[in-house]
Formats: sequence, structure tokens, C-alpha cells
Amino acid sequence: MSATADHAEERTNPAARLGFQTGQVVQEIGYDDDVDQELREAIEEEIGAELMDEEYDDVADAVVLWFRDEDGDLTDALVDAISYMEEGGAILLLTPKTGRTGYVEPSDVSEAATTAGLSASKSVSVGKDWSGSRLVTPKAAKSKK
Repeated sequence: MSATADHAEERTNPAARLGFQTGQVVQEIGYDDDVDQELREAIEEEIGAELMDEEYDDVADAVVLWFRDEDGDLTDALVDAISYMEEGGAILLLTPKTGRTGYVEPSDVSEAATTAGLSASKSVSVGKDWSGSRLVTPKAAKSKK
């Protein structure tokens, strides 16, 4: 495949845009009936494996965290997600878009991420109903520069 084709795939595949790569172990937390199945399938296609569920008991390279306002405390959810992750991994925090049931204010996301020791490296629309924030540990964020 040419470099041009690689770049075209990055633009069209949201999982590639979000930094997922073949061979990664990705754990999914907060799965429910309302999640974006197309995004889940795109991530699985990109990593070449199924997403691990909440029962997975080993470390993951990344975590996909579906979070709605009624799911409890976002800071606690992020701290828990960090504990599942390999050092330098990333959390893809997915929250409902404005006007959708379970919408989370961006200021709440920012505050929770900061409190959990994370920084947002990328925010992206990932589907009709969900917005995503790629959160990394500050150490991981610095090593990427």
C-alpha cells in the first residue's frame, strides 16, 4: 500500500485517526445498548482483534471508556481506567454529543481528566451521537512530541 493510501485510510477510519494500531490490546468499559457499533467495529478492524470487556484482568495498551452523565463520577471512572492500562497508554473517552441523553459538559471532562492526572491530546467527533477525547498521561504526551 502506498503512503497516499495510508493517509486516505487515516482520514476515513476513525480508529486510525484516534491512534489505534494493529496488535494493540484495547479494553472497553461502559458498554451498553447505546454505543456506536460502527466505531467499535472500526477499532476491532484496526487492532485486528476483539475489544476486551470489563472482566479482562491483564493490562491493556488502550482503554475505550463510554461515559454518560448518569454513570457516576467521571474522575473515578478515569482513575479506574488508568489502572487497567499499560504505562504510556491512552484512554478514548466517549461521551454523548450535545443534546443527547447523558451529555457531559466539556468542562466536566477537562476537570476530571486533570484531576485523574491526564491531559487531552485530541478531541474528535466519532459518530452521530458520540464525541471522543483521547486522554494520555502527561509523561506519554511529552514522549510523543
